[in-house]
This record gives sequence, C-alpha cells and structure tokens, in this order.
Amino acid sequence: MIPHAGSRRQFLKSTGFAGIGLFWQQTLGRIAAAKSNGTAKSVILIFNCGAPSHIDLWDPKPDAADTVRGPYRPIATSANGVQISELLPSLARHAHRFSIIRSVHHTHAGHNSGMHWSIVGRPYRMDSTLINPSRNDVPSFGTLAGWLAQRDGSSGPLPPYVITPAPHCDSTVYLTPGQFGGCLGPACDPLVLNADPNAPNFSVPNLAPIGEISSQRQVERQALLGQLGQCGIPVLAAGSDDFEIHRAKALSLMGSSAARDAFDLTQESSAMRDRYGRHTWGQSHLLARRLIEAGVRFVTTVNGQSIIWDTHQDNFGRLEKTLVPPMERAFSTLLDDLVERGLLDSTLVVWMGDFGRTPTINSNAGRDHWPQCYSMVMAGGGIRGGQVIGESDSIGAFPKSRPIRPADIHATVFSALGYDSREITYHMADGRPMLLSDGDVIRELL
Repeated sequence: MIPHAGSRRQFLKSTGFAGIGLFWQQTLGRIAAAKSNGTAKSVILIFNCGAPSHIDLWDPKPDAADTVRGPYRPIATSANGVQISELLPSLARHAHRFSIIRSVHHTHAGHNSGMHWSIVGRPYRMDSTLINPSRNDVPSFGTLAGWLAQRDGSSGPLPPYVITPAPHCDSTVYLTPGQFGGCLGPACDPLVLNADPNAPNFSVPNLAPIGEISSQRQVERQALLGQLGQCGIPVLAAGSDDFEIHRAKALSLMGSSAARDAFDLTQESSAMRDRYGRHTWGQSHLLARRLIEAGVRFVTTVNGQSIIWDTHQDNFGRLEKTLVPPMERAFSTLLDDLVERGLLDSTLVVWMGDFGRTPTINSNAGRDHWPQCYSMVMAGGGIRGGQVIGESDSIGAFPKSRPIRPADIHATVFSALGYDSREITYHMADGRPMLLSDGDVIRELL
C-alpha cells in the first residue's frame, strides 16, 4: 500500500495542488467494492481516554449494595422507560435521539490495548499500556472510514480523518496503536491537531502559507521541485515515501482557503462557542461539527489529555467536579447543534471509552479497570434512538443479555455509512487480506 519511487516521481512532476487529490487516490490498493444504502455521511467519535464508569453514567444500579451503586440516583429521560445517572441531566433530554449499548465487552485491561480493541475492533497482540503504533498495525475504524472515502473519490484538501485535540494515548510516550495509517501506509494517516482549540490564539500549526510567498510562487516552486526530482537519484531509504506523502498533504492544506476556514473557530459566534463550553472539549466538539460540514468523513474528539478518566481514586469527586460537566455540555450541545442544522440524520455520533470500571468501589473511593462489561452510546446517522441494547447483570459486572463486541460496533458504523464490512477487504503489510470488520451488525440500531 505504500507508494514506490515511481509514485514519488509522478507526484513531483505535478505542477501544483491539483495533482494532490489524484496522487492520494493513486496510493490506494484494489479492494472489492460493496456499497449499500447507508444514511450516515460522516462520523464523530467522542472518545473518553481512561475509561468512564458505566455504572455512574449510563447503567445505574440503584438496587445494588452501597459498595457498588455509588451515590448517584437514576433519573428519567426523554425515552420511555430509559434511565441514566443524575450526573447527566442535559443528556437525559436527548435520550430519544440516542441508544445506549450496555453489554459491550472485551478482555484487555491495559489502557492502550483497551483503546486499541475499542477503536480497531480487534485485540492487540498483547494486553499492555507500554505499546506504540507501527506500520504493521491493523487500522482503526476512523482510518478505514478515511481510506474508504479516498477510495470512493474524496480528493479535497481536507483529510478524510482528523483527530482533535490530541491522539489516543497513555501519557505522551505511549500512543495507542491503530489510530494512524498502520498497514495502509502514510497516505491514510489522520491529521492530528496537537493544538488546543480553546486557546485564545488557536490555529492549526503551519496551516497558513508563508506571507511573502504568493500562491502562484508556491506553484512555481512545486514545478521546480518536480523538475529537480526527475534529474536526481530516487531516495529508497525507509521513510522517504512517508516524507513525500506528508509533504503532499501539508501543501494541499496550505493551498486551500476552504481548509483554513474549516479550522477557523473565530467564524463561529461567541454565543455558539459559549454553548459548547469555553474549554478544550467543548471547542473540539464544535470544531468536529465544522469539519464534517466541510466534508471530513471521520472526526475523533478526545475527551481528556492522556487517560484523564482513569479514576482509581476519588472517582465520584472527579466525575462531579472536573470530568462529567465539560463532557456532558459538549456532547449535548453537539446533538442540539446537529439537529438545528439538519445534520444529525447524516452524522453518526459515537461515544465510547477504553472499557468500563469495576462494580466494586475500592478503598480509595475509586473504581478500577473493567473490560468485562461496559456501556457506549450511538446517535444520529440512521441510528434508532430511545432504546437500550443489551443488559448487564445486577451489579454491572458481566453481560446478562445480548453481549456486544467492539467488532459489532464497528460493523454497525460501517453499515450506517453504507458499507458491508464482510464484503470489503484491505491488506496487511505482509499481504494478508483482512475484512473491514468481522463483527455482526446490530440490526436493532438501524
């Protein structure tokens, strides 16, 4: 999947930005096409690094012992018979728009491997936090959604997959595998913002062109570079293809006023920015909406630096004071905003984390890692709202009915986008074909 030297020379012969979209398309391999009638055109993934407590948010257990249930009572929602935690009053009024899946499960309790299983739909080769991405990785569903968009002809200046404000990680040393291009190569790497949309001087680093260089001069420079490339010896060193592909992406973004506008939050009213919340999470959700309006296929907005939801200590104080308020405000405002703009039907919104947290409260008033059963939420994009899929047992420890795998979530997302995940394949670095997802579509949701 990674372009050869000939592909590099072909790009360098290009005389401007018009060739970049074609170049990206030519980096894609051949796959079997399988397209169905999906409702969603784009996806916003709200990912909560560190794993929120399912019992304290989406799956309250009021009849359990006080060592399990915690201090929060369940409240009624806009969906008949569906209750969620009192920590989520704003989201309770949206319950008719979303579905809660309460029986998601896997077996990796390490943060990075747990995040990998959630976003890739498959287990990593080891259960560990001390792992990092590679070009051998199985790609995440965000990566694959972007790859499919490119395959289907997306060639605009904006990348089809964007992560804001920072990547999935456990510390900045260990990044979650799968979230980048992986085996599909650097052409499928997402644009990772690595900037705070709430900062007063927020801008995407190096997006604006250099002031003294006009667009015409930049085109002429590219033409000259192409001529020089024809005279030189091709660079065959490892990483040379990556460099040229990322340079192509950067030039495409720099040459597009539409791309700069999509990232320009100053074009939003102060009232709208206030609605989302003047914090990193709120402004990242607002940016996600702007990006899908501009044609980006998949946006991940990461709620929290590193594993901020890892509440081994003071679970309840942290949920109440610092974690839930900005998350709920941003999420509920995003749903309102998408409805007001007529975008919810075409935008699939997915809320998830690494895994859940232990039913039993530990001695530090915290909850520990628990992948055996947890909750996630889906809204818009053809999803039937107002329902609960699956049931956990009396203390939220294990699925009691309708167990759901992360792969099933992925198959459902692809189906909502119009793809049959069992009929589309890509290839690993060693040439092995892989299904888009080996999960089962959750038919009750669509």
